[in-house]
Amino acid sequence: MSKLALLAKDTAIYGLSSIVGRFLNYMLVPLYTYCMPKDSGDYGISVNMYAYTALALVILTFGMETTLFRFANKEGEKPDTVFSTGIGVVAALSAVFLLAVCCLSGTISDALGYGQHPEYLLIMAVVTVLDSLQALPFCYLRYQKRAVRFASLKLLFIALNILLNVVFFVFLRRTEVIFVFAINLLCTAAITFFFIPDLMKIKWNFDCGLLRRMLGYSWPLLVLGVAGILNQTADKIIFPLVYDKSDAQAQLGVYGACVKIAMIMAMITQAFRFAYEPIVFASSKDKDSKEYYAAGMKYFIIFTLLAFVCVMAYMNILQHVIGPEYREGLRTVPIVMAAEIMMGIYFNLSFWYKLIDKTIWGAWFSLAGCAALVAVNVIFIPEYGYMACAWGGVAGYGTAMVLSYIMGQKKNPINYPMMSIAVYVAIAALFTAVIMWSNSHLPALAALAVNTVVVVMFVGHIVYHDLPWRSLLARLKGRR
Repeated sequence: MSKLALLAKDTAIYGLSSIVGRFLNYMLVPLYTYCMPKDSGDYGISVNMYAYTALALVILTFGMETTLFRFANKEGEKPDTVFSTGIGVVAALSAVFLLAVCCLSGTISDALGYGQHPEYLLIMAVVTVLDSLQALPFCYLRYQKRAVRFASLKLLFIALNILLNVVFFVFLRRTEVIFVFAINLLCTAAITFFFIPDLMKIKWNFDCGLLRRMLGYSWPLLVLGVAGILNQTADKIIFPLVYDKSDAQAQLGVYGACVKIAMIMAMITQAFRFAYEPIVFASSKDKDSKEYYAAGMKYFIIFTLLAFVCVMAYMNILQHVIGPEYREGLRTVPIVMAAEIMMGIYFNLSFWYKLIDKTIWGAWFSLAGCAALVAVNVIFIPEYGYMACAWGGVAGYGTAMVLSYIMGQKKNPINYPMMSIAVYVAIAALFTAVIMWSNSHLPALAALAVNTVVVVMFVGHIVYHDLPWRSLLARLKGRR
């Protein structure tokens, strides 16, 4: 099986847990936004808390996911020893983190604005620790090409999470955010239990010399990861700190709910990454590797642009995912989706420095992007509210993307098909303009019809120009 075919197959399997799974998880968005009144601010609290936990998770995993792939594929290294050493680092950091949170829970809760509810912090601290301890086992499943096992555990978490949320918020009619956190804790603990058989098969061995080499590789990835996650979460952390109005949590809830619609891009990027990363490191010595990276970039951009056009085309339907009180923020969706596409491109560009063990470059690029994002948020949120959050993402990801491309072409040039990519970007922009016009000037059903034609035209262009449909037809005829 060719590498591109293998990439497509694994992306489809990982997509089951990422794209389909997150789509099922979207059912929680209407659940929360219809059950939690906007003015209560409870949904905004969940958005804020999950931003902090995402940041903490990146710190606790310490870049060990990518480090595991790099060292497990090196000649002379034993994958089980690499895994054992990496998870030892994560476990030590997690223990220190949990102890610090337990000892300082009151002080930290006051600083975050939740002084009356320190239980929020304690519950989510335990969730974060369990997630960090699961990160490398999930990563090892990817290394072992056990995509089905990976997807099964991810979907089990989602199914259990949805079930418990429906029970509490629909049947028991609860509306408090504490139940969101408690259910997350229960589901995360359950998945940890299912990793026990996998962990018992590992030949555990901690290597101090390997640890030093892994830490030397991973610490720039930690900086890169922190800057990267801040590009995703800094707006949700900064917003209640600088938006000096009484409805800050309510407004954050509006933004957080509408961003969920835009997260289709994050789903596609994550599914692509789960499949792409192991293959890239495994094939880094192949003569045609650069051609493969260029093709991977092109197809990533093609299908994320298709997703962008589809979301815009059916926005009048997708808006019902969130409660009516929260829909005032829908104008942020195309902006956030554009930022997510830039983030995905930046991820694809990142392999040039990962494969030559110069991860420090990624740290600098991500820090520059993070600085741009934070500056936009701090300066413009007080006046423009959550719209500044949306544009801050474009500034952050755009900065990192451009810097990585420019330096990558100097240090490890790859001949990306820029003309073909530019044509797709122009077509997507034109079709999006048509869709926005139809949504604002035509009746709902007429707009839906026009938008569907636009989507079909885009799909037709992709199939005709960039899918091997002629060779597939020839093969089918040859079998007759």
